[in-house]
Amino acid sequence: MGGRMLIFMQLKTQLYIDGKWVNGASTLPVTDPSDDSVIANVQVSSDKDCADAVDAAARAFKSWSKTAPRVRGEVLRKAFEIMVAEADRLAEIVSKENGKVLTDAKGEILYAAEFFRWFSEEAVRINGEFRSSPSGDKRILVTKQPIGVSLLITPWNFPAAMATRKIGPALAAGCTVILKPAGETPLTAIAIVEILERAGVPAGVVNLILPTPTGPAIAKILKDPRVVNLSFTGSTEVGRVLLKEAADRVIRCSMELGGNAPFLVLSDANVDEAVSGALLAKMRNGGAACTAANRFYVAKELAEDFTSKLAAAMSQLKMAPGTSTGAQLGASVSVKERNKIAELVDSSVSAGAVVKTGGKTPDGTGAFYPATVLTVKNDNPILAQEIFGPVAPIVITSSDEEAIELANATEFGLIAYVYSGDLKRAIKVAEALESGMVAINKGVISDPAAQFGGFKQSGLGREGGFAGIEEFLETKYIGVEI
Repeated sequence: MGGRMLIFMQLKTQLYIDGKWVNGASTLPVTDPSDDSVIANVQVSSDKDCADAVDAAARAFKSWSKTAPRVRGEVLRKAFEIMVAEADRLAEIVSKENGKVLTDAKGEILYAAEFFRWFSEEAVRINGEFRSSPSGDKRILVTKQPIGVSLLITPWNFPAAMATRKIGPALAAGCTVILKPAGETPLTAIAIVEILERAGVPAGVVNLILPTPTGPAIAKILKDPRVVNLSFTGSTEVGRVLLKEAADRVIRCSMELGGNAPFLVLSDANVDEAVSGALLAKMRNGGAACTAANRFYVAKELAEDFTSKLAAAMSQLKMAPGTSTGAQLGASVSVKERNKIAELVDSSVSAGAVVKTGGKTPDGTGAFYPATVLTVKNDNPILAQEIFGPVAPIVITSSDEEAIELANATEFGLIAYVYSGDLKRAIKVAEALESGMVAINKGVISDPAAQFGGFKQSGLGREGGFAGIEEFLETKYIGVEI
């Protein structure tokens, strides 16, 4: 315990602007959601701090955009190495301020670090074209250039990975950034920025602000003509507001928004494998993930077996503070978030849901809610909500066609899951699902080397993979007389 306390005593809590750690206008308490204790008090940005961050990023862009790709890549590679070497320390920070268990936190840190490694390699592989025009009168030269100062806004549920997934491609492309992390989990973002500083990022290339309230400050930043790009991960509701604000100046936007992921168990699926996959897809990060399985559509032939086995497995999960030994389900990020989950379950039960396990807010302190399995009709209101917690509502389906229709009956389309013993059948179903990503017989498919993004109101653009760096590049065509 003494080592853990030392970690938090040594944490930086300041803003980072133009290569300097600075105090803001006031402070904001960061709490441990497992007991509501204050971990640290972080600095809050004033309007001047935000303006200074834009100034710094704009100045630094002139030189960083001209820095050799290999140099940019080596900085990111160094940041990757530091993150991996210090993964245990960083996991403690994530777990303490976010509430997730240490195993999930450690997994997130290693996943987050991989974005720095991947984009360190992509920095030197930005492609272009050189070819003759069909008429033969010129050469067509196509090059790609960094778009410029980019505003990055990240959520509380994956405070490390969502930061590196944006910072990595931005810096690899030659952009400078202003990072605005979630107020619930700023310590992780601060720790990552401090690692980037140690890795050799020049002053002004990365800046960290934490304005409170957020909305008015972000609106002012988006009005600055030097800010030309916005990358946001968060709710669809906030994403819509930001898109409207960005439209005034036609700012480039990439949006990773909400999800309502269906998990389809077809009649020929292996039930035990489907249950194992469901536990991963549902319970990773305590269910607080846009990729979390949110609606379970199970073939009638397997529904009873699947439901009983999933309920049994969920009921055995140890709920405890994230940093405690053996914890498998930590606290939600706040009591407010926990209460949202409880209200969704209560409303679902009022509408006819049957509780198979969990379903009751525990007594005592901390933002805890138990792993819960419900059986529901296909019109239960919980199916229209992104639960963002450890709750699995199960619907019985009579055919693949019905399961597909129900799965697609949402404004969201981020990810879907399909379990089947027949790959041809599974692919056919996957192709019919209105989703940017589909996992077949796997509970987790997120990978820095694969593009991440959704259909419909789950977002715009893609992060990760070969596509991720494109969000920070402009394409320029030059016609050359011959």
